[in-house]
Amino acid sequence: MLAAFTFNTAENLPIGLLELISESLRVPVSAVGLLVTGYGLTVAVASLPLAHGVRAVPRRHVLTGLLAALVVSSLVAALATSYWLLLVARLLTALGQALFWAVMGPVAVGLFRPGVRGRVIGALSVAGSLALVLGVPAGTWLGRRTEWPVPVATLAGLGLVSLVTIAALLPTSAPDEQPAAYGTRPDARRFRTVLAVGALSATGAFAGFTYILTFLGDVSGFSPGTANVLLVAFGVACLAGVSITGVLLDRFPYGAMVTAVAVQSLGMTGLYATGGEPAAAVVFLLLMGGALGPVFMTTQNAMLHCAPGRTDIALAANSGAYNAGIAAGAGLGGLILQLADARGAFLAGGLLSTGACTLLLGGRLSCRGRKPAG
Repeated sequence: MLAAFTFNTAENLPIGLLELISESLRVPVSAVGLLVTGYGLTVAVASLPLAHGVRAVPRRHVLTGLLAALVVSSLVAALATSYWLLLVARLLTALGQALFWAVMGPVAVGLFRPGVRGRVIGALSVAGSLALVLGVPAGTWLGRRTEWPVPVATLAGLGLVSLVTIAALLPTSAPDEQPAAYGTRPDARRFRTVLAVGALSATGAFAGFTYILTFLGDVSGFSPGTANVLLVAFGVACLAGVSITGVLLDRFPYGAMVTAVAVQSLGMTGLYATGGEPAAAVVFLLLMGGALGPVFMTTQNAMLHCAPGRTDIALAANSGAYNAGIAAGAGLGGLILQLADARGAFLAGGLLSTGACTLLLGGRLSCRGRKPAG
């Protein structure tokens, strides 16, 4: 959980430090923004090849190597005096995260009996969501009161704690021998459906969410200060969503996925339709926030059931597809913003989310699997 929190904070921290990094390294804010975009694209492209490359390496060794990469890259980033060195450090962190999400899930759930695997995935998702609610705001606060390298170096310390703990305590075993190495009900068709649903949902969500501050200011009429408070509320709603979904995931895996995608669609289309009314905008913003985390969490959980082969390969494919959707959504939203306005970006996002929900229902997806023993 600490490692998931640290990786997710590392991914999103530059969002809160854009201006500080821009001034320090004397580069445009748009160039600093590429530190986030390039990170996501690296995760999208590298997840599956890296998972294939280390498929025979014991998971304990893989995780310690990934966390070592996180520690080293964070220290290099904190010491960087040029934009290009910072970019290289960021891409090294992204390579680590690309493989981390594929390996972490099967290792963590394999330590527990099958009947609580959904709750384990939920706990990991809560840790990831805390990065947005706590990690990025705290890192931004620390960076503004000191210098931007300070919170970046702090991530190296958190990564080191995770590294030492995993190296000392995690059992060493061959990947094929782990309890969660293979899906409980392998099904290639269902695997493809989950993959498509995750990619469509991510594209839809980030077509709008990338420009949420523009929407809240231009469409809903909120001041910048109020919009920032609402962004924190969005993160809290995301945390609440994954917490609630995690409790229900073992009993209702399919229903949880359908509900998450449907609520995301409702939140985005609601923002498009009534975003000009401040009260309605807050309600639909919170609905969207409450669904954003659970969508990815439920698709990850589905992969543990429906993976046609190794679960780490399936999870890598899902992570890659989701991150590709994030990049595509941000690009689509930016294009719409140039041609229309922020409301149009949320309309497109709502339609894509509705398409994902339709695909999910139309495919009669059910990843419940066999009733677990115990």
